Amino acid sequence: MGDPKFPRKTYERPRRPWEKERIISENKILKEYGLKNKKELWKVQSILRKYRTIAKKLQASLRYGDPQASKELKNIINKLVKLGILSENASSVDDILALNIQSILERRLQTIVYRKGLANTPKQARQFIVHGHIIVGDRVVSIPSYLVKKDEEDKINYNPFSPLSNELHPARQKPKEVAE
Repeated sequence: MGDPKFPRKTYERPRRPWEKERIISENKILKEYGLKNKKELWKVQSILRKYRTIAKKLQASLRYGDPQASKELKNIINKLVKLGILSENASSVDDILALNIQSILERRLQTIVYRKGLANTPKQARQFIVHGHIIVGDRVVSIPSYLVKKDEEDKINYNPFSPLSNELHPARQKPKEVAE
């Protein structure tokens, strides 16, 4: 059959467009985070892929003791810590390689607005952001995919010029009843 000196190369199975498990998992993520379409998910996957590629290259350079690689690793880790994607005690390439899609999706403005309770659903959070009802610090951010930095997280609130700044507005979330 084949020559034992030259074994056949095994190739990774090509990505097919109709993989049921992938489609189901993507749809679950779309629903959980209120994403508009799969293009938004693919952008997040691209961001994750970019950081993983950089980490793999740095890992190879660090093995040879390259001083520039250790500086670049510190810069990448500091950037990801500032964004809140990595924890404060992250210090190695393995921490970057362990990232997943959810760690980046949790830092989107849309998700944070929903998690803070400023909106009832992720879709409503998206609508509030696009319509200019949400501010970050002192500026209106109308991009739901905006990656919120760790220090900006507590500065997210309703726009004071928006009708939603009134606590009696019907679209605002009702306070939870205390059960006695």
